[in-house]
Amino acid sequence: MMASESSLPVPAALLFDWHGTLVDTHDAMFSAMEEMLPQLEDLGLVERLLPEAECNTADDARLVRYIRIFRRLHPQILAERRVSRTDIFNAIFGQDTAAKTIAHEAYNRCYRKYFGQVKPFQDGIYEYLQACRALGIRLVVATNRNREFLERELTIVDGGRWQDLFDGTVCADDVVHYKPDPEVLLRAAQTVGVPVDAAVWYVGDSYIDMVTANASGVTPVFYNGSGWELHRIESWFRKESRPNLILDSFEALMDALASFPADTFAARVDEVRPTAFPPPEIPEPRQEADWHPAVAKLIRPQVILFDWHATLVDTLDAMYHAVDDMLPEFHALGLMSRMVMPEDSKTPEDARLVAYVREFAQLHPKVKADRKISRTDIFEVLFGEDEPAKQIAHSAFNRHYRNHYGTVKAFEPKVSQMLSGLRNLGIEVGVITNRDREFFEHELAAVEGSGWQHLFDTEVCGDDTPLRKPHPDQLILAAENLHYPVGPSVWYVGDSTTDMIAAKRAGMTAVFFNGAQWDLPWLHTIFPGTHRHPHKPDVVVNDFSEFWALVLACEVGPP
Repeated sequence: MMASESSLPVPAALLFDWHGTLVDTHDAMFSAMEEMLPQLEDLGLVERLLPEAECNTADDARLVRYIRIFRRLHPQILAERRVSRTDIFNAIFGQDTAAKTIAHEAYNRCYRKYFGQVKPFQDGIYEYLQACRALGIRLVVATNRNREFLERELTIVDGGRWQDLFDGTVCADDVVHYKPDPEVLLRAAQTVGVPVDAAVWYVGDSYIDMVTANASGVTPVFYNGSGWELHRIESWFRKESRPNLILDSFEALMDALASFPADTFAARVDEVRPTAFPPPEIPEPRQEADWHPAVAKLIRPQVILFDWHATLVDTLDAMYHAVDDMLPEFHALGLMSRMVMPEDSKTPEDARLVAYVREFAQLHPKVKADRKISRTDIFEVLFGEDEPAKQIAHSAFNRHYRNHYGTVKAFEPKVSQMLSGLRNLGIEVGVITNRDREFFEHELAAVEGSGWQHLFDTEVCGDDTPLRKPHPDQLILAAENLHYPVGPSVWYVGDSTTDMIAAKRAGMTAVFFNGAQWDLPWLHTIFPGTHRHPHKPDVVVNDFSEFWALVLACEVGPP
């Protein structure tokens, strides 16, 4: 993967990416991204997301799916804090330059609220760059950042002492096209009067940086300050886009320069290099939900019942539009006074939701940005055990949902194949939804163009029983429809606390579908297992490939 240092050309100029290489602006960048991504629908960009089948990697496909459904970054990206907005936009829009331009412009509008949160990516960068200058190497910043942001950040970072370090800077608004177009690197080399060839090194932290360097004809140097595993880096690159050198710190950059003969530069490397600084700290790994220990405890399923919304299909756009329309009616419906008191809520997050709706008659912007809670869960949080209030709220929701429903997509690719596969194993399959039948039957017929009516042995809707989930009535009715006794060999798969409560109350095996990618600490928060909130899932799966493996493991049985 990495060329031997002796085969590297002597650098006449070092071009540096900015964010993720020289500086850490993750706080500002992720804040801006989290504000911008919920705007994708208004920007007309949801339909321009790259089809998952055309993504470069499985990780990119998962990112596209997650952004399409939840309009926010995948939690693993937020936890690792390793990728740039340019990498994100290239992953989700591919070669659609116009879409990426719209996305960059929207990002810049959001970034103006946050930029200025900037610090050196690792200790000692100023000293290492000073050493490079002493060697006679030209230094240039080449970035997709707009000049207004770069110049401001240069005055802030490290007390402002970086302002005279560089012989030139080239920003996104100095050129026509963003990276990976080579224009930004070609302009950077021209800025310091050096030929555009292998004697120019481009040091960057991302896949896109390496693609750009190779397309420009300069030497690509991958700065692995984020601590990616080598096998993962190798998996990203085709032969024509690989880096020639991988560095895990700026001390390693000095080692590479020291490998040239002593008289190569204007000074000896050993005379000008600073005392070694430690490499960057690697982010703590995200605590993923682990489902494997529960496999041996599960009974082989004879019947599997699925939740509909946010488990098998994505109807979030219509749902949130309807909730937005409905909440301002709470005063007229007499529901404001029937909400639980915030202090009686299960979690602090629930208490904040109740308090916000009480005050403003709308969802908190963070709830809408997260897009991880269903209308049923919202009503459970707001009204607790007040069933008549929840029925009024469901009826009001349905009136508004008629204005928005119709668009329905499979939550993941190959969901229909998975459902068919379960039936081929001799398992009966059903769907349970709090959706009223008028909406569900339309969505069932519309999904994937041809509909999924043939995939289910039973369907139970919200208006088929007097009480909806979290009461077990719908699940029990589904088992009765199949003439199968209620018990742990009936699995119920759903994405919400409401689903898990209904399954446990029915005496069924509760499978939590973690499509929202909650981490382990949050799962412990929403399923505390206390006397007041005792219901916990029997198993957690993050996607349907894990679910399929779980079913097959139970088919074979424990060793």
